Amino acid sequence: MEEYMKVAVQSSGYIMVALTSLVRMGNLVTIEDFDWISRAKIVRASAIVTRPMDDMAGYGFEKKIDAVKCYIKEKGASKEEAFDELQTQVSKAWKDINQECLHPTAISMPTLMRIINSASVIHLLYKDGDGYTNSKSEIKELIKYVLVEPVTV
Repeated sequence: MEEYMKVAVQSSGYIMVALTSLVRMGNLVTIEDFDWISRAKIVRASAIVTRPMDDMAGYGFEKKIDAVKCYIKEKGASKEEAFDELQTQVSKAWKDINQECLHPTAISMPTLMRIINSASVIHLLYKDGDGYTNSKSEIKELIKYVLVEPVTV
């Protein structure tokens, strides 16, 4: 499981998404921000949030090796025990993200918020199953409320 997570966190695409999301920020992002993102604890923690959540959401219908299957095979655990362990890892990663936000940093606030918001969106998409793949989920309603029927003031 530990070996899988080391590879999965790096190959999940989250770090690449975080990097490419900075490109369109123009003057708000600096070269230091790009250097920082490749070694930042908050970015790694965000990737740890996203990988297990995606694996749990896709468990049962995606035909690939994932964290759930690795944990079940390694520990001889049930699906529920594997999910509990992965939820614990996600919670610990959120604690790391929050802890990193408490410390002053030379990184610009827009860059930091981009990382946090990306992890939050992934968490929202996968918290009750695969909201990205399943368009009949609560996510469809949330998007409608934000983009189609905005609150009038």
